[in-house]
Amino acid sequence: MAKIAVMGAGSWGTTFAKVLADNATNQVVLWARRQDVADEINTDHRNGDYLPGIALPKSLEASTEAAKVLSGATQVYLSVPSQSLRSNLEDWGKLLPKDAIIVSLMKGVENETGLRMSEVIEQVAGIDPQRIAVISGPNLSLEIAAKEPTAAVASSVNEATRTAVAESASNEYFTTFTNEDVIGTEFGGILKNLIAVAIGIVNGVGYGQNTKASIMTRGLAELTRFAVAYGAEEKTMVGLAGLGDLIATSESSLSRNHKAGEMLGKGYTLREVQKRMSQTAEGLSSVAPILRLAKAKKVNMPIVEQVQLVLEGKMNPRDIAPHLTHASDGPVDE
Repeated sequence: MAKIAVMGAGSWGTTFAKVLADNATNQVVLWARRQDVADEINTDHRNGDYLPGIALPKSLEASTEAAKVLSGATQVYLSVPSQSLRSNLEDWGKLLPKDAIIVSLMKGVENETGLRMSEVIEQVAGIDPQRIAVISGPNLSLEIAAKEPTAAVASSVNEATRTAVAESASNEYFTTFTNEDVIGTEFGGILKNLIAVAIGIVNGVGYGQNTKASIMTRGLAELTRFAVAYGAEEKTMVGLAGLGDLIATSESSLSRNHKAGEMLGKGYTLREVQKRMSQTAEGLSSVAPILRLAKAKKVNMPIVEQVQLVLEGKMNPRDIAPHLTHASDGPVDE
């Protein structure tokens, strides 16, 4: 059995460890920051703080010792908040096995640098891009943990790398496809979070399906423009990592980004939302760096700009929808 390490025992890290462990060819060890979380996984086969009501495979082990978790791993899946990836890699990046495939499960850009997570991995840990893969798709943790069928895409510039990841990360209820468009796959997962926040805002205000459908459609055009400007393939944005993830994240109450937007729409300030959220909503921290990147390429992103105004308290959430649905300039519905 191949040993696989998953770094991060939040809802997504634990869910993906379960996906991997439910493939009988894998031996999976999960790194948890907190000892009580590791103990609960090992003793009760649960992670009640992050996946309430979900039984975890008895074969899944957890530890707070990064060296123990990483030792001998052939694949390492990283699932920590995007803004803490750099510091985590500085702590235990040197422990990454020399020939292991490193897989990003994260959907964010680094605030200070604007780097995608695969770029942070390459820069901080010195990992060859040939050994790096990213996974994205319409993946809501609780639904997957409950074994509801779904799919994702594993992307790498190296065919053997992405194939190995897809084989490990597939089982009877979870199918992983492959592509070579790392840029598009990562940006699809990042940008849909921002559109999900926008849709959450108008849902919190009380607008209906017509408004939300308009924003989702225009949002797809907006995220496609941005991603293509940075080298992504347009077809990726209408696949699992783009449109598929956008639909799931924008419409589900299980989505942290949708929930954060909904609270903003109901009148909570950004500070209040952040205090009330038990887990990170990556979309909130990605707005500013994405807009800086958009400005650098002269890409028009009116929906994301309006979200930023709401986050900064400069626009009443009720005033956002007319602006959002009038967003123009894109490959869809000129």
